[in-house]
Amino acid sequence: MDVIKLIILSAIIGALAGGAVGYVVAGQLANRPASQNELIRDFYLTETAVHVSPHSLRKMMDKGEKSFVLVDLRSKEEYDVEHIIGAINIPAYKDKDTSAYDEVDRIVGEFAKLPKNKDVIVYCYSMPCMTGRKIGKMLVEHGIYVKHLGIGWNEWRYFWTLWNHEGEWNSTNATDYIWQGPEPGVPKTNHNSSACSVGGGEFGC
Repeated sequence: MDVIKLIILSAIIGALAGGAVGYVVAGQLANRPASQNELIRDFYLTETAVHVSPHSLRKMMDKGEKSFVLVDLRSKEEYDVEHIIGAINIPAYKDKDTSAYDEVDRIVGEFAKLPKNKDVIVYCYSMPCMTGRKIGKMLVEHGIYVKHLGIGWNEWRYFWTLWNHEGEWNSTNATDYIWQGPEPGVPKTNHNSSACSVGGGEFGC
């Protein structure tokens, strides 16, 4: 009987030791720094999940697609002067000089009303502007997820040749994609559009 007890005790101790080693190894793997390749992978997964290229947006406008909601985060006074055609306004600014980041309930509430079956794309003043990122963070904390236009209002309106292909400089005009006044406006369909005409699918622009 003593031999049997010894065997059973040894088996229990072995199992516990193996489990402890596995736990330690798993913990070390979980806490180890990410490799360079893992960081690169995560960067591109995040970039492509969050950012929408202006070419993709212009293509969707030209095709009359209704799969997205474009949101201008600038102040109402700036939006009313001019905005990207089709964009609605959920201002993150009380006026052009004063942020409204403290109005969390209003901002989150307005985004919560948007269609759940459409991509919500936000834009602010320019590519380096942090407004879209700050509002995106605010919304994530309330379970709302939005995408981010790869450029801002300034690039869309005043630097058309910066992001459009050279062959499109003479065949397109920023003013055709701009609206004035408090209404969003409706983009004109253009079935002859050259935006993103090559490629498509998962790797379309």
